[in-house]
Parts: sequence; C-alpha cells; structure tokens
Amino acid sequence: MLSRTHLSAWTLVVLLSAPPVLAQDSSDPFAEIPNETPAAAPASNTPAGSDASASDPFATETDAGGAAGEGDAESTTDASGEFGAGFEDEYGFDPADEFASAEEPQERDPWEGFNRAMFRFNDTADRWFLKPTAVSYRQVTPIFMQTGVSNFFSNLREVNNILNGVLQWKWGQAGNDTGRFLINSTVGLVGLLDVAQYMGLEPGDGEDFGQTLAVWGVPSGPYLVVPLLGPSTVRDVPGEVVMWYTNPLAYIDNSSVEYSLRLLNVVQTRASLLQAESLLQGDVDRYVLMRDAYLQRRDYLISDGEQEDDFGGDMDEYDF
Repeated sequence: MLSRTHLSAWTLVVLLSAPPVLAQDSSDPFAEIPNETPAAAPASNTPAGSDASASDPFATETDAGGAAGEGDAESTTDASGEFGAGFEDEYGFDPADEFASAEEPQERDPWEGFNRAMFRFNDTADRWFLKPTAVSYRQVTPIFMQTGVSNFFSNLREVNNILNGVLQWKWGQAGNDTGRFLINSTVGLVGLLDVAQYMGLEPGDGEDFGQTLAVWGVPSGPYLVVPLLGPSTVRDVPGEVVMWYTNPLAYIDNSSVEYSLRLLNVVQTRASLLQAESLLQGDVDRYVLMRDAYLQRRDYLISDGEQEDDFGGDMDEYDF
C-alpha cells in the first residue's frame, strides 16, 4: 500500500526560489538599476548674441535670466537657502516647525548601529531568496488566484483584529470585523471572496497587540529591526508573538500544511510589495526611509488616523 507523502515547506522554498535565483538579473523586472551618468548635452548652435527664449518656446523667465524667477525664489528662501523663511516673515510661522513631530525619528532609534546591521542582513536574505521567489510566484500565478490567496489570509487576520478590538474597547470595529469574518468564511468560500465589503462591512486598517499595548499606555520604546521580521519597536515585538498564536493556522495538526500555508502568506505579501518597491530606486538611504515610514504608519494606526488640530482653537468662537 502506497504511503501518503507530504510536501514540506523547505522543499517548496527550494522549488520556487532556485530557478529565479540562477537567472535573477535577466528575469527580475524590479531589479535596481545602477545610477547612470547622463550623456553630455550636444553643443548648441545658437549664436552667442541670440535670445535663448526665442528658440525655446517652453523656456521660463528664470531660464532666460528674468528677474521674476529670482523674486519668486526669494519669497520662499532666505539668503542661506532655507525653505520656509519667506512664510515665516510673511505669516509669522514656519510650516516645517508647525507640522514637525514632537519626537524626531532619530531620537527613537538609539540602536541605529545594530538596526542597520540587521537591516542589511534582512535585505540580503530578501534579495537572494524571498524576492526572487515572489517574482516567480507573481509571474506564474494568475491575478485572480493572487487576489483569492490575499483575501484568504486577510480573512484569517480578522480573528486577531476582533480580539484586539475588544481589548481596546472598540466595539464598533470589533463588530464590523466579526461580521466580515463570519460572512467571508461562509458565503465567501473560506475567505477567498471578500463578499462582506459589498454588504457594507469595509475592511479596517487592522488591529494588533502592539496597538493594544499603546492604548493601555505602554510606551513604544526604541525602534528595533528584528531579524527576518523587519521593522518593529520594543513594544511591538510581543505583538508578533500574540499574532502568531491568534492565527488559526497555529492550530492545524499537520505541521507541514501549517508551515506551507505560512510560507505562502509571506510570499504573497512580498509579491504585493514588488510594485511599491520600484519607487525606492535612486540615491536614497533606504534604512532611514523604511524607519520613518514604519514609525509614522504605527503612529497613524494607534491614533486611528486622528491628528491633533493645532489651528482652530482660536477660530472656534467664530461661526462660518
């Protein structure tokens, strides 16, 4: 009698990642393009005494040496070239200072040396293993199947959203997430179809235990890059542990099936970020960009998108 065999998660990793790794340069449409020095512009044949604006209908007054462009520049920059000085002189405040956060990201990153080392480690692992696998998955998987897989794992995360919504006393959001989970798990074919959104139950931004700790008053602590997991904070690390056990996949008896599904979730998530990654090309500090984006996103989620309005205090007495 033939015994049943199970495809392990590691075998799936090797099968998916080996071909694109060997041919990464030729098959990865999102590979970084090295900076190229633009070719020198050909010498102009325009006589020295001719007017440049006459030959270029799109030339601005600044390009032609007009005084108007210089006046515009002076309205927003001072003699030292700092942007916003003109606004400060005219309106009495500097927009950069008004909208700056009370705590700069650099102050939240005292372990930058360690974090940069972990960032390089994660980036190397992503470049050689996860990204090629995601590119291959995206190329061979139809769009409707990718959408179904994404909906399936998003539906499983509703369990974590419901739990943390209750812990934060967000009864309306917890009820919305409960309805989404019940409807999509049944009518939506175990979550492959997002039927609930057509019934008025829109997906939320998501809740996790890190946000719950923030609502309970726990400070975020320093910024931390976790190996293989990526950006986090000291407060958010326990949230990853809680999320692992609130995921219904943790209660599958067959470990091969559980880890294969978890791997599929990671690959699908990485594939969904390929297009956004193309925006990071160029001469930028990717570590600083990722850190600031993560911290700002976390602050947005914790406050549920509510920003403190500094203007309006003096205007409330007026009725418009």
